[in-house]
Amino acid sequence: MKFVVLFATLLAAAVMMTGAGDKAVSYLDAGKVATALAKGSVMVKQSDLAVQGGHRDAAGQVEVHAKETDIFYVTDGEATIVTGGTMVGGKQKGPGQMLGTNIEGGETHHLAKGDVMVIPAGTPHWFKEVPKSVTYFVVKVIAP
Repeated sequence: MKFVVLFATLLAAAVMMTGAGDKAVSYLDAGKVATALAKGSVMVKQSDLAVQGGHRDAAGQVEVHAKETDIFYVTDGEATIVTGGTMVGGKQKGPGQMLGTNIEGGETHHLAKGDVMVIPAGTPHWFKEVPKSVTYFVVKVIAP
């Protein structure tokens, strides 16, 4: 129950931060949510926000999103994430999206079940270590 209240609060905050969005009500039943979390796929996509499941079994690349604030809520597992600092080896992946190989400087955080992290747009972030796996919701607040 605490998870449902927390997730609803995060989603409501994301919508309030960006306005009314596409004004579409989105509903996903528990089965679709479980599938999205297991596969790491998009659940809801609107012009000013996205809700997706994230699942990692290994470290990832450094990411920087020029116009997307990421809100993570960890539902299972653990990981070490580095935020801030300077991206090393950055290459354009798409409009406003960069991928890199490392972060110089930055702050290291240990994420575990129940943790929430907000990463403002333009901030380098990197799942540096994933001992077994980590599963998490991502709410992306997309600036115009």
